[in-house]
Amino acid sequence: MSNKNLAEDILSIIGSENIVNVTNCMTRLRLQLINKNDSIDDKIKKLDGVLGINYSDNELQIILGPGKATNVANEFKNLIQKPQIGDGKALHEEIRAKNATPSKLFLKKIAGIFVPLIPAFIACGLITGCVGLTIKIEPELVNLPIIKLLMIAGNTIFFGMNLFVGFNAAKVFDGTPILGGILAALISHPNLSEVTLNGESLLPGRGGVISVVLVAALGAYIEKKLHKIIPEMFDLFLTPLITFLIAGTAAIFILQPIGGAISETIGSLATNAVESSGAVVGFILAGLWLPMVMFGVHQAMTPIHVDLIGRYGVTILLPILAMAGAGQVGASIAVYFKTKNSFLKKTVASALPVGIMGVGEPLIYGVTFPLGKPFIAACIGGAFGGAVVANFMVGAATLGISGLPLAAATNNIAIYFAGLLTSYVVGFIATWIIGFDDPAE
Repeated sequence: MSNKNLAEDILSIIGSENIVNVTNCMTRLRLQLINKNDSIDDKIKKLDGVLGINYSDNELQIILGPGKATNVANEFKNLIQKPQIGDGKALHEEIRAKNATPSKLFLKKIAGIFVPLIPAFIACGLITGCVGLTIKIEPELVNLPIIKLLMIAGNTIFFGMNLFVGFNAAKVFDGTPILGGILAALISHPNLSEVTLNGESLLPGRGGVISVVLVAALGAYIEKKLHKIIPEMFDLFLTPLITFLIAGTAAIFILQPIGGAISETIGSLATNAVESSGAVVGFILAGLWLPMVMFGVHQAMTPIHVDLIGRYGVTILLPILAMAGAGQVGASIAVYFKTKNSFLKKTVASALPVGIMGVGEPLIYGVTFPLGKPFIAACIGGAFGGAVVANFMVGAATLGISGLPLAAATNNIAIYFAGLLTSYVVGFIATWIIGFDDPAE
């Protein structure tokens, strides 16, 4: 079925009068509905190309997989030819307000700061990983100009990371992005080390991205207040100046030390926990990761990964958490061989390749979670794989990817593969033993 035909079929099942808004993410077509209607679920699930569905309040999320989700969403928007349908913008805003809990809004802001940086981390992290592997195999290549250039390329994201975060953070907090960028540049400037306050030299970049987010948020807050009190004729000149001076002063004397303390605490807790009880910590984290993804709290890990990479060059948490997706792969393979349902077999076959490549949502919502017991088995498989990689403190120089592609960015590819294989096998065995209620055709 073509993307256009699939969009047409989905629209005919739901009805344009029941749709408020159409968006998409990497793997899902997201339709904000006026009213949920359980009768449409089975019809949509049976469409060729649909891997599963999920609801978040009144938002119907149709899981299609990477690439296809964007293409079908574009076709869907072409069919309706307007961003607001149904009862229009007022109803859409009403639904958004209903779902705008403080925790969801906070996580959305955090995601808005860091998610745009993920493509850069992927590109630079994979370059760093591949170069590191090449040097391990042939150490004499380290002095080649092309290797040196690639090492610089792999480090590029770290060279400008604070500026990017400051720019995005100010934008997310409704300030002027470039002011967030220069505030980040201020607390990252190498010449800070030449300044001594209270007998101690300042430390450029102390607190990493946490300090940057704090100062950018403060700068945005000050800027919005100043816009209200400074006369319009002076606003262009005085607002950015005063914002920069006040927020910059607060950053040097207050926010950077606070951010540094938070960053150092997070880094120490993470590394010490894995160092002292590696296998146990890995087992718990990887075993709980899929439920965390289901509840949407996984976004809170992104700034922690970024901070760890900034401090140590790798995040030791991402390889552990990646094992949860591998557990799902093993569980889904067991489902494929055990089920007699042809549609379920087809769903597994469609979602499995992207699951192996680290995109787990199609398997979660299309296979393991709807069946129940395989989801638990997947968590068990992930837990055992997490114990393996945590025991050897495998780190990754990137974020935003998982599964097989992440191997190239890790500092111990052999152990990472051992963790994946463990998760596959244990997830498969656990599903085979626990079983599941095979759905009727």
